[in-house]
Amino acid sequence: MFLEHGNQRPRVARDAWVAPTAVLCGDVRVGSGSCVAFGAVLVAEGMPVVIGQQTIVREHALLRATAEHPLTVGDYVLVGPRAALYGCRIEDEVFLATGTTVFHGAQVGRGAEVRINGVVHVRTRLPAGGLVPIGWVAVGDPAEILPPSEHDRIWAIQRSLDFPRVVYGLDRKPDGSVDMRELTARVAMGLAGHRQDRVVGEG
Repeated sequence: MFLEHGNQRPRVARDAWVAPTAVLCGDVRVGSGSCVAFGAVLVAEGMPVVIGQQTIVREHALLRATAEHPLTVGDYVLVGPRAALYGCRIEDEVFLATGTTVFHGAQVGRGAEVRINGVVHVRTRLPAGGLVPIGWVAVGDPAEILPPSEHDRIWAIQRSLDFPRVVYGLDRKPDGSVDMRELTARVAMGLAGHRQDRVVGEG
């Protein structure tokens, strides 16, 4: 399903394929020879989602750009099932396995690999040819690659990357927490912007 959002509508190359149950919303651009599989959701909210050529977006992946963070996926990339990409840059020939998450402002270098359930955190730069092992976390610029058991080390780097400010425009309280009433109000307001979306085509 193709949806117009904010007077922007998806643009798909003639030789690309989009499954009939995929959703493309707003300024989503799919390049030549690329495929968007069943149940995938690509949403451009303010900035574009750009998919290069011969890139594969597998089943139930979520790709989302925001008002402050465009999302760019290069050429010859595989985005695995249930992967989630938010306002990041994925360079050419990257492999993102099942369940991968890449957050806002992150960059994954050419030929890098993020294995099953790996995470690339906000404002993190994974270099060309980099590797995030199964379930591990890349955090920082340049990235440190840490196992999830190293929570304190991850947090020591992650805190300065300022996830709430980057993603929601909110400052942490002195105790490190975030005002959840304000956070949810902002998210609700953003999602309410889709009330005026309209169907403009099908995959």
